[in-house]
Amino acid sequence: MSFTVIIPARFASTRLPGKALLEIGGKPMIEHVVERAYESSASRIIVATDDERIQHALMHTNCEVCLTRADHESGSDRLAEVVHKLDINDDEIVVNVQGDEPLIPGKLINQVAAALEVAGDAVMSTAAKAIESDEDLLNPNVVKVVFARNGKALYFSRASIPYAREQRVAKAWHHIGIYGYRASFLKRYDQLVKSAIEQTESLEQLRVLDNGDTIMVETVNYETGIGIDTPQDLERVRAIFSSSS
Repeated sequence: MSFTVIIPARFASTRLPGKALLEIGGKPMIEHVVERAYESSASRIIVATDDERIQHALMHTNCEVCLTRADHESGSDRLAEVVHKLDINDDEIVVNVQGDEPLIPGKLINQVAAALEVAGDAVMSTAAKAIESDEDLLNPNVVKVVFARNGKALYFSRASIPYAREQRVAKAWHHIGIYGYRASFLKRYDQLVKSAIEQTESLEQLRVLDNGDTIMVETVNYETGIGIDTPQDLERVRAIFSSSS
């Protein structure tokens, strides 16, 4: 299987300015993400950024860097620009590895790519892990996904779905923020009509479902890393790297 990893990494961040370059274990965060991507089976790794400081920080690595516009609303929009700009083949599978995931395992990247390779009519793939606590179930920052028996996503929400009626316990799934795409789909992504449910939930993947396309959900049962969104997340990850050094 051949696939490309693209890592969107913008410089601006409301809660953590310059997040991609924040130091973890003596390296900028983005370098750790690139190293995790190299632990996958990807044949090509590209960092998509809007800032030359990030490009400069990666000069000593083997990954490609593609400078993109600064006005993209989402990672998918940034990847779409890269696919057009570099004329990536329509048949290529592209995996979006978030630039704030320095602990993401390579096997997760491989699994999401493989799920899309065997899914004939799907344009995207993603991952989900069983929710084990009521705290996560009720947390709007933990995105939930409901999917059919064949693995096709039915809905994503910040709400606690599916709702457990009459005290019955429903199995809920935490959506892991990694995506695989067919390059041909990314090339038409900017033509998709923005969705009302996407704007209501503030979840870009709902645009895909609302426009009638299919997302495959791959379930996992192992640690998938920690996304860094807050100063508290950053300190947790720094502590992990410190304890392992």
